[in-house]
Amino acid sequence: MSSERLIYLPLGGAGEIGMNAYVYGYGPKNKERLILVDLGVTFPDMDTTPGVDLIMPDMTWLKERVDRLEGIFVTHGHEDHIGAIAHMYSSLNVPVYARAFTANLARRKMEEAGHDPANVQTVQAWPEVTKLGPFTIGVAPMSHSIPESGGLVIDSPAGRVVHTGDFKLDSNPLVGEPFDPEMWAEIAKDGIQALVCDSTNVFSTHPGRSESELPDEITRLISEAKGLVAATTFASNVARVKTLAEAGVRAGRSIVLLGRAMRRMIEAATETGVLVDFPKVISPEDANNVPRDNLMLITTGSQGERRAASAQLARGKYRGLELKEGDTFLFSSKTIPGNEKGVIRIINQFSEMGVDVVDDSSGLYHVSGHANGPDLEAMHNLLKPRMLVPMHGEHRHLRQHARLGEAKGIASAVVVNGMMMDLTGDAPKGAGYVDTGRTYLDGSVKYGAMDGIVRDRIRMALNGHVVVTVLLDEEDEPLGEPWCDVKGLPETGSSNAALIEVMEEDLNQFLMRAGAKTLRDDDKLEQELRRIARQSAHSEIGKKPEVTVVVSRMR
Repeated sequence: MSSERLIYLPLGGAGEIGMNAYVYGYGPKNKERLILVDLGVTFPDMDTTPGVDLIMPDMTWLKERVDRLEGIFVTHGHEDHIGAIAHMYSSLNVPVYARAFTANLARRKMEEAGHDPANVQTVQAWPEVTKLGPFTIGVAPMSHSIPESGGLVIDSPAGRVVHTGDFKLDSNPLVGEPFDPEMWAEIAKDGIQALVCDSTNVFSTHPGRSESELPDEITRLISEAKGLVAATTFASNVARVKTLAEAGVRAGRSIVLLGRAMRRMIEAATETGVLVDFPKVISPEDANNVPRDNLMLITTGSQGERRAASAQLARGKYRGLELKEGDTFLFSSKTIPGNEKGVIRIINQFSEMGVDVVDDSSGLYHVSGHANGPDLEAMHNLLKPRMLVPMHGEHRHLRQHARLGEAKGIASAVVVNGMMMDLTGDAPKGAGYVDTGRTYLDGSVKYGAMDGIVRDRIRMALNGHVVVTVLLDEEDEPLGEPWCDVKGLPETGSSNAALIEVMEEDLNQFLMRAGAKTLRDDDKLEQELRRIARQSAHSEIGKKPEVTVVVSRMR
């Protein structure tokens, strides 16, 4: 029996939607040569990660084995698959491989981070392959909501793995390649050892719809609208941006692209040849000379992002443009779970202006980029894998997807971040567990979720903060009374006295009673002052704030 094995280890993206990072390895146990598939981000929110800019996978396990890492393959250009590469590159320092459009985006990110963009190599579509250690890897075109998405065909001595990336079964996606069942049947003809498969829309019970179903309905909406029309979608959904722009032109409107990400995606798609014949656009400055009935804005911010163009328009003006009563704003997008508050806030702000907001509740103006339940089953039937490992989904998605596989007699396993699986035999087998977590990008600094920084911010936000300062003389006796500085707390409490004065009096009473041993011990003194300050605040306002104690000694 061979001592070599094929392993799969998700470090992000399995048990969650976003922050994708998947390791494959082949070789003797604990000496496997490794490849990384995708390295993405997820986005923070004020409730759980206040002040954080981006959230990335914890790559500690891989960094400790970087001498065994052959390279990074990127399936497509969405931020949850590509967004962390430049941030993490200095600690991995291996070639990055992607198709032309995705490589264009990756090089831009590398340049912005100060890395050599030549470290990103462009690969051609299947049947072209790249040899990395024991692996031979090809990128087979998949239809998705971004151009040049690719499923990876990963060959090793243990057999062929198909890692789908994000995909849908769309025979006419308008921009990018259609799903090609004949190509995939050819890929599968000699057997698929394991299918590692997108699970996002597993609970949708109807077959997925094509991008080509949207243009007529969007054109009708824009043609019938009065005043200015604005529409938002994912900037990366180049096909949808083109559909919106062409619909606007057919309705006799000039097109303005608003938002840096929108312009960057269209530029990258044009530069790499995946987007042709995009309608002419005008600048925001020139738009002021166009009658409102002849103007259409296509904006970033479909998920309610506060700094994106949609949110800024909802707050007033952006780049000199504004929406008014009778105008129309279209969400040609689905709201990702967790982003509902931001989107609803924008809808209400537009409503207060008298703007008519149209969302996707009718199903006429958006189609998903992910395979629905019946489409996943069609992929199972097409590839006939020996085993199925669901990925790209929350636990409930993975579990339901595994059930679909088991119902077809395919050996399936629910695998979440940190679970290493051996894919060598007839069914996925557990091969160990790796501690995984998150890395926060906070300004220019990266730190781990266990460092306590975010936890402290949340505590201060919930409970307020008090700084207690005490002066002691050369004899370790109090020099005057302690004083407090308060942030995020009310000025008065239940006694109707100033909160600061109540706290300072309680702290002073303690100091007057404290023994010489306590007064000489900084740690003991800080501990007691912190306890009394919190106790005093709790009796006055019902909250125990975070307390910082500063003990200064005259020497």
